[in-house]
Amino acid sequence: MDSGLAALLGAAVGSATTLGAAFVNGRAQARSQHAQWRRQHRRDAYAGYLGALHDRDIAMDAVLDALRSDRPDLADVDEKIGRFIALAREVHRVGEVVILEGPASLADVADRVAKASGDLSHVMRRMADNAHAGITAHRAEDTALAAERERALYQAVKDFRLAARNVIGKAA
Repeated sequence: MDSGLAALLGAAVGSATTLGAAFVNGRAQARSQHAQWRRQHRRDAYAGYLGALHDRDIAMDAVLDALRSDRPDLADVDEKIGRFIALAREVHRVGEVVILEGPASLADVADRVAKASGDLSHVMRRMADNAHAGITAHRAEDTALAAERERALYQAVKDFRLAARNVIGKAA
């Protein structure tokens, strides 16, 4: 083989190898950047959901505290319920983003949070209705049930936080 042809063939093989390596490295970098972008979107969605839950839970605590009084100020209770409802709608809105960002396993945990929230909200609503009607016979029972449901909600939120951390960590 002529030395010029060998040099040309060597240059062609070297160029093809360099192009192949650049292509593989470029694809790996694109995948890594996409994974980082996805992880950031999920982190933002999960943090937004947890923040909305926190705000809503503070509003719910305010309603429950007002209802535990021997003589609740019904106008104050109604105002606090209105704030709670507005914040509950925000939780639902950001919860939809969590479902959209996925994965499905995290959406299942968010559903458990929603169920626990609904269970506590029903007790709160009954307590408010009883306060408006002047019914005090079930106050102790409802207060105990509300405390039990608050613990269940806290556990569901804790489970969501752990599941979210695991999802974000797996995407790393």
